[in-house]
Amino acid sequence: MVDLTRRSLMATSVAAAVGAGMSGVASADVEETDTVGAPSVRGELKRFASTSLGAEVTGPFVFENDNTLLFSHQHPSRDNPENWSRGGIGYVSGFNFTLDGSNDDFSELSVPTTADEQSRVRVGNGEYVFLARQEDPIDGGSEQLGVPETPDGNPIDRYAGSRYTEPGYTPDCNQFIPTNEDATEGYLFTNFETSPGNVTRIPISKTDDGEWESNLDDAINLANTDGLRSLGGTRINCGGNRTPYGTYVSSEEEYAHPRTSYASTVSGTLEAGSGEGKRGAAHFWNRPNPAEIPSKEYVTWYPQGAFALSGVELAAYYLGADAIDQEGPGQSTWDVDTPSGIDARANGTAVEVDETNTRDPIGEGYPNRYRYGYQLEIRDPAAETPTPVKHYVMGRAAWEMPSFQPDNQTVYELSDGDNKAIYKFVADQPLDEYDDPMQVSGTLYAAKVTNDAASAADAGQRNSPANTNLELEWLPLGNATNAEIESWIAEYDDITQVDYLETHADTDWEEDLDAAIEEADKEVIANGNQNYITDQEIADWATQYEERGPDGVDEELRRVPFLETNAAAKEIGASADFNKAEGIDSIDDAQPGDFVYFGISEFNDSLADDVSDVQLDRVDGGLVYRGELGPNYDISRLEPAIVGPDSTDSAAISDDALLNVDNVHVMDDGRVLCCEDADQLGRSYPNDCLYVYQPSVMVDVESKAVGYGATGTANVYAKSLPAGFSGAQVTITVSNPEVATITGVEFPDALGLTESSISDDGSTAMLRFADTDRNVQAGGHNVTVASLTLRGDSTGTTDLNVSVNQMDDESGKAIDAEARSGVLVTGPPTVTGASAPTDPDGDGLYEDVNGNGRLDYEDIQLLFSNFDSDSVTMNKSAYDFNENGGLDFDDIVSLYEEVN
Repeated sequence: MVDLTRRSLMATSVAAAVGAGMSGVASADVEETDTVGAPSVRGELKRFASTSLGAEVTGPFVFENDNTLLFSHQHPSRDNPENWSRGGIGYVSGFNFTLDGSNDDFSELSVPTTADEQSRVRVGNGEYVFLARQEDPIDGGSEQLGVPETPDGNPIDRYAGSRYTEPGYTPDCNQFIPTNEDATEGYLFTNFETSPGNVTRIPISKTDDGEWESNLDDAINLANTDGLRSLGGTRINCGGNRTPYGTYVSSEEEYAHPRTSYASTVSGTLEAGSGEGKRGAAHFWNRPNPAEIPSKEYVTWYPQGAFALSGVELAAYYLGADAIDQEGPGQSTWDVDTPSGIDARANGTAVEVDETNTRDPIGEGYPNRYRYGYQLEIRDPAAETPTPVKHYVMGRAAWEMPSFQPDNQTVYELSDGDNKAIYKFVADQPLDEYDDPMQVSGTLYAAKVTNDAASAADAGQRNSPANTNLELEWLPLGNATNAEIESWIAEYDDITQVDYLETHADTDWEEDLDAAIEEADKEVIANGNQNYITDQEIADWATQYEERGPDGVDEELRRVPFLETNAAAKEIGASADFNKAEGIDSIDDAQPGDFVYFGISEFNDSLADDVSDVQLDRVDGGLVYRGELGPNYDISRLEPAIVGPDSTDSAAISDDALLNVDNVHVMDDGRVLCCEDADQLGRSYPNDCLYVYQPSVMVDVESKAVGYGATGTANVYAKSLPAGFSGAQVTITVSNPEVATITGVEFPDALGLTESSISDDGSTAMLRFADTDRNVQAGGHNVTVASLTLRGDSTGTTDLNVSVNQMDDESGKAIDAEARSGVLVTGPPTVTGASAPTDPDGDGLYEDVNGNGRLDYEDIQLLFSNFDSDSVTMNKSAYDFNENGGLDFDDIVSLYEEVN
């Protein structure tokens, strides 16, 4: 692999297949070519399940009690046999993962070839059994699974209006919250991806014969509880996850949030003097019949996210707005008489739905667009009525899913759709320590890709994403509390469709509605929707951000990055290049050194253009990246783990490759469940599949910094060991022994037999060890196999290179392992490129930064100018002048005070 950051990665088990054949989808203005390494896998990929026609595999979850797999059967074709024509949630009966890190625990499923195989769910082992299906009677028969209702109890799908999807048809994320010690009983929380959105809570339990069963009589739609309705309800609930402290989090995939379409920016729109060709769906939120905006002849482009404007009127009726142009509340679209309000479709009876949207403006009760697009936490999950909390501090986007880290402070987030960024939220204190969740505070960050190798322009050529890591810098957007942001949101609560017309058109809409709508549309296209945060406010925020930093902007502008997150990220140069970032997860108790997996469904459009931060070859089949967690749960690099096929690849290649990855779920042994939302490309079959990814074993030495003449310890790790290992022989080499040498080796007590030898010049250590007592077993974490003692002999930097000479598993089978190099920095190294820093008073702190033998103002200036450089950050003990154990700007102030 390409060495990008002084830490090379040598892949010894990458299987690459490159083929040509069927042409694919052209979604970027870049010539379609065969991409090197597409498809490829760092490890093994094995098909476990295939869906019925039209359906996705979503919401994969593995029960901790028995390692049973559960997943959703989302939006299947209505042409499937009855049992497979409705959305549902089910588990795999008769099979349990062994969680030993190996894919040997199941048989690989063949591709579906016959009409029967393609019209149902198939699994490699066991049988898929439904626990609940679309519109099943729940809550004592008073409601239907997944169907929101108006405040007076009418099912929302009985009203005329555009549909985002059918209620109950699109179950997505699933998470089980146990209520007993054995985790055999508890609540299954499931998202429903529609508008208005929904989350259901279903009691489930494990029977004496090892099966799982649901109690639908006691299941509830959280959408119909007062708590969720008081938040404005929810929309397009897609992925989600559990927090480390045992609550459920549902992600709102608010696709209608873009202010500008695709690569356009607010500042570019202002500069152009018009939003034609640039406006996104957000500007048309409160337009009468917003979903029709793309069909108007004066809209010459597709406003990004406009498809998600459908269902907004139904969300208004859900909140209690008076129904417009309805034959009667809850009556206009149904011509059936069913008991207890239960939809006849639950019994397989097709009923015509009126999707006509009214153009008469809706007034009081219209939903506030700033109340959607957040991470929704369900606190008190086992209470009679759980408590919903929207974490406004985590930003507003088309969230696919979050990954909460075990520090209870760090959350990684992916936003679905074109030209979206990757985000990180860091709470000011652990989330479970806030007595009032509205007081949760923290900093929201957006990622910027910084390395030259990711840019075709900088690298002089277009590189393959299969061979290119992405180096990340995290740009802080702002810091606030949930309560502060909610108060900003509340300022927009009374905006209605009437306001759209009366703000943007002089024509009296009551006299000529069509003319008023057209006049308002054209004004909004030109100058933006003035009912919400304006373009100028976003531009002003960005200007002040650049001048003063995120904490120095005017108070009235602090709301911008939290309510218009994607637009703000674009304005300050974050890499809003990612396309369909749809899956993110890590092992539940992740530690520094473990991986977070990022699923990017398609690698094209802005990821493969000639102007964005990322300019690589396109892979329409998408990628799965992995990011290694640092000491503070930080991620600074994404490296490709799975690369999908090219659109030019033949069925022989695409049939067995991961295609358009969606949800990912990391099991306790480090394997990754990968779900597809496929465009099919050149495949011979039309079904989506679920694959299990077994990462390749990695042997890794950690990077370290040691002082000149001092010693330090660097651990050697093995990762992703399947079923443990019997032994190995590994060689560690210091590339520049003039900088540092190896002086000693120690092994953990868990290893039964160990042996090491160090070369006379200290440049090489040979390590041999055997796990005679079978103490080292599989798991998602690093396993320490040795510790090296390293001495800094001169200032400088040297690589620590790893060679895996031999590694065997517990059956004696050879393991093909990847070797990952580390970096050793000794010093402190030269900051200026001339003289090395010195420690004038012998206190271990290198106050003489420029190495001229005295303290002066140049020392302060050099430290300030190089504060983020490796020469400083990897030697914090040398520059920690305030002696608080870390590096911060007070160290510069402390040095300034000492010079004075």
